[in-house]
Amino acid sequence: MPADRTAAQAVFDDPAVTVTDTDVSVVIAPAEERSVAGLVFIPGAKVDPYAYLATLAPTVAETGMTVVITKPVLNLAFFDQRPLDTFTATAPDVAAWFVGGHSLGGVRACMYAEDNEVAGLVLFGSYCASAVDDELPVLSLSGSEDGLSTPAKIEDTAALLPADTTFVRIEGANHASFGAYGAQPGDGEATLTRAASERAITEALSSFIALRAPQSE
Repeated sequence: MPADRTAAQAVFDDPAVTVTDTDVSVVIAPAEERSVAGLVFIPGAKVDPYAYLATLAPTVAETGMTVVITKPVLNLAFFDQRPLDTFTATAPDVAAWFVGGHSLGGVRACMYAEDNEVAGLVLFGSYCASAVDDELPVLSLSGSEDGLSTPAKIEDTAALLPADTTFVRIEGANHASFGAYGAQPGDGEATLTRAASERAITEALSSFIALRAPQSE
């Protein structure tokens, strides 16, 4: 599922951020002052990594964090067994890493959180397949109209997450609202514009990161 070219180009043209392509990832960084926090983000199955530029760039500009969007093997996160440091190495100045992902990418992020010391976990229209360390900060973002990671699935798997997990349901958002790649088979119908969804994601993600990221020295 290819990225919306107009949405991606708008991020490339945004003077507040820089976008760097590497062999293993796409890196979004603030153009000026940077924090010591970073997020390794794993795309949903068969979704172009560039589809998430518009979703994540506003948080980069607002918080100063760096985001590394992975390029999964065969565009499927489950087939990508490379260690987390494959991606964190692309931003060596980051001292504290969060992991997150959309859909099946979020499931893979849960596995990275289990096997690595991370500052937190962020799920975008996703859920974990096994229990997460109860001490790990977790943000779960979901859409009320999501036809794939449905509200029922989010609720049914909530017990696998820590008791103090922050759950944010974006009313009117569907599965594809977490990226800019068009409609997705099996999804519900969004009643919220993509711009409004992006603002809601930015607000929740920025607050979560700001509360849990270490301060720059």
